[in-house]
Amino acid sequence: MITTLARVVGAAAAGALLAASFPPVGLWWAALPAIALLVVVLSPLRGPAPRVRTGALLGLVAGLVFFLLLAPWVGLYVGAYAAWALALVEALYLAAFGAGAVPILRAGLAPGPRVGLRALGAVAGVAGWWSLWEWIRSSWPWGGFPWGRLAFGQADSPLLALASLGGAPLLGFAVASLGAVLGIGALILVRGDRPGRTAIALLAAPLVTAGLVAGASVAASAGDTRETVEVTVIQGNVPRLGLDFNAQRRAVLENHLRVTAELANDVEAGTAARPDLVLWPENASDISPLADQRAGAQITALSRRLDAPILVGTVLRVGDGPETTNSYLVWDGDDEVVGRHDKRYIQPFGEWLPLREPLEALFPIARTAGHFVPGDGTGLVTAAGVGLGVAICFEIAFDDAAREPVTRGAQILIVPTNNATFGRSPMTYQQLAMSRVRAVEHRVPVLIAATSGVSAVIGPDGRVRQETGIFEPAVLAAQVEVGGAGTMATRLGGIPQAVSCLTGLAGLAWALIRTRPRPATDFEEI
Repeated sequence: MITTLARVVGAAAAGALLAASFPPVGLWWAALPAIALLVVVLSPLRGPAPRVRTGALLGLVAGLVFFLLLAPWVGLYVGAYAAWALALVEALYLAAFGAGAVPILRAGLAPGPRVGLRALGAVAGVAGWWSLWEWIRSSWPWGGFPWGRLAFGQADSPLLALASLGGAPLLGFAVASLGAVLGIGALILVRGDRPGRTAIALLAAPLVTAGLVAGASVAASAGDTRETVEVTVIQGNVPRLGLDFNAQRRAVLENHLRVTAELANDVEAGTAARPDLVLWPENASDISPLADQRAGAQITALSRRLDAPILVGTVLRVGDGPETTNSYLVWDGDDEVVGRHDKRYIQPFGEWLPLREPLEALFPIARTAGHFVPGDGTGLVTAAGVGLGVAICFEIAFDDAAREPVTRGAQILIVPTNNATFGRSPMTYQQLAMSRVRAVEHRVPVLIAATSGVSAVIGPDGRVRQETGIFEPAVLAAQVEVGGAGTMATRLGGIPQAVSCLTGLAGLAWALIRTRPRPATDFEEI
């Protein structure tokens, strides 16, 4: 019999293992024993099953440890309380997972006939229930916080190919399924409850997964003939680390102008290839080139020298109030702005502040939150005749932000980002891992343009072709293949997510029906 204390310790260990599957540790396989251990502590073992409220406690503990280790950078410059607050809120979703997983596992592991099929049902139920709560926390409230989805820790995993079939939802479901197989299989072995038959049934999950991975890998290798586009990514760097880099808007702009001018000098000298596109990061010109004539003229001059459009991250006013948009402009030397994307998924408590009045009254630092408003576009812009999908920084974590522009014809996915506010933390590498998953998900090259790094060129296979350091000026020049974007995951859209969530709901319903108290009959002892 497992004591409650032992279960709590196991849940904490599961949270730590799960965090280890993400950068900076990056042990993708750690997610499997993490889910397995969580399954074990939520299950009956030589004694009664834990109560639902105990399951909620265990999920809460696992979630707290996971998010505190995953995202301590949230409080890097504003105080540790911000990281603790985020971890506590996000852990509530894992508490809900733990509460529901208890009856699912109780039903799947109860003594009786067809133990193998019931164990397999518990695997599907647990994976679906995890997927449901992962989707909820990625969507609600205030747009959600998708950071830490299981799929985003699998950039180096052999399972990554699954993303091209069903996107991040299928990849996450597969990881949860395999972890549940390990946990339930271990419990069956310890109990000695027909382990042979159960093992045969449980093998269905890894066998199906292996078949899907093989099929996805074959499909990915059958590439189309593609054209190439010469793209240059500019990383101008920022004057210093921290939140107050925004006070140095002119210096940040000058940094990017200087590095781009050096590129133009090299092109004119014949020592560098002339780019078809030049990508600047998010916030590269927070002095709006539309409102500031000097900034606009400087960018126009460089665009003309390079004979290429420059894509510029900037901040634009909305009306006469404090509201702004986080925008990405296609700046052409002849016609100036020929395309624009306004960030649609804006970060709560950073770019905008829910419950602004009470929070500003309680926490003075809340006044530093922005007044950004979301855009309403599709994420698709066109430059140099190429369709470009734009997912600004935080947007890359959202499925629709990557999928919609590709469905509309984007052949390159651009991630302009500003990670200077998170210093030298793992945040930028976690974002890089997400971008690699998106590349495979839609078979599209992904280019990250960061103010201070990491900027990167990622192939459609998810491999990093080029990468910069952090807090240094840098230039990445790459010939990017275009013409073959789009996968089954792109075409299926939200269907895999819906199926995985419905699987979780069906698993819980099945468990509640199987474990409900039966009314006594005349032939039963009351």
